[in-house]
Amino acid sequence: MGFMTFRIALRALGKNKLRSFLTMLGIIIGVGAVIAMVAIGEGAKALVRAQIAILGTNVLVILPGTVTQGGVRTGFGGVRTLVDSDAKAIMEELPVVTFAAPVVRRGEQVVAGNQNWSTLVQGVAPEFQHIRDWQVAAGRFITQADVDSAAKVALIGQTVADTLFGNEDPLDAVIRIRKIPFRVVGLLAPKGQTGTGTDQDDVVMIPYTTMQKRIMAITHVQQIVVSAVSAERTEEAREQITALLRQRHRIQPDQDDDFFIRNLSDIAEAASRTAWIMAILLGSIASVSLLVGGIGIMNIMLVSVTERTREIGIRMAVGARRKDIMLQFLVEAVVIAAIGGAFGILLGIGSSGLMNRLGGWPTLIRPDIIALAFLFSAAVGVFFGFYPAKKAADLDPIEALRYE
Repeated sequence: MGFMTFRIALRALGKNKLRSFLTMLGIIIGVGAVIAMVAIGEGAKALVRAQIAILGTNVLVILPGTVTQGGVRTGFGGVRTLVDSDAKAIMEELPVVTFAAPVVRRGEQVVAGNQNWSTLVQGVAPEFQHIRDWQVAAGRFITQADVDSAAKVALIGQTVADTLFGNEDPLDAVIRIRKIPFRVVGLLAPKGQTGTGTDQDDVVMIPYTTMQKRIMAITHVQQIVVSAVSAERTEEAREQITALLRQRHRIQPDQDDDFFIRNLSDIAEAASRTAWIMAILLGSIASVSLLVGGIGIMNIMLVSVTERTREIGIRMAVGARRKDIMLQFLVEAVVIAAIGGAFGILLGIGSSGLMNRLGGWPTLIRPDIIALAFLFSAAVGVFFGFYPAKKAADLDPIEALRYE
């Protein structure tokens, strides 16, 4: 009986092919839009996770604190109490910490031959490479000997290398920062852009002591980057670092910290939450198209009931029961929704790939979302097909036979 009902439903839909297709179109667009929008949202979430993985969820950044002058509170860096010995103490005295590296940075104009480029110059320690997992494509990273002697050596990012040297080998070349010559000892491996669009390869790294003495003329450091032994122990590391720095800086129990510790895992969680909300929002907006498609199914099925009133009367006259009539129209609605859902899946996958290829938007197709979208489209058919099917089943057989 079920197979026969299915054949009758397909035959009825085949009599009005264009109308059936236009009815399906709402479901096709709805399912396709849901899959494409969710793919964009999932792609954004994956991109955020990848960017955070680059930074490291076990990384802590220690910044100088604030100071209040004349009732005005400055931003971070208002006090200059962080020094390189703080980083050494953190790494040597706290077992929960793997590496700690002082960092000083500033935008500078870098010159090589007749080329020049404005970039970020970072003064770092050897441990910085391990904390940020920064690979060297050619040459070497900064060594402790470079730091101890405040050597005039530099590593350059891929963007800087391309701009200043083009296709030439930059190793052992000389670049000038504030007219001071630096020998290029290493080329950093490309890292690409961050989630905010910052080019990580647009950078020059030199020993932090060289940056302090020769470029900035300072004795403090602007931040200390720390890696905990694991992501699960970053909070423990934060507490131990706080206690150690308060002791080293002689901060009394009733005084505020003169430093601030930023946990990158907190930033990761906030960014992931934002991406998740965006994915939900995009999926919800696209779901409106499915609702519209369902209303279209109901509208066409009501028209179909009216057009086939006499047919319904004849079927009832030859023995068809109410549930048979209801099942027939319900199956027709579900078939429209299911076929539309199948084509919608193809449309969603295709449009997601197209957006990724042409627009450069990251997309990620999830099989569970595809299955959910298909089941939802079938559910739309059942929901919006129920009323027309019930209306057909409730027709009076005698009145139906008289209907012209």
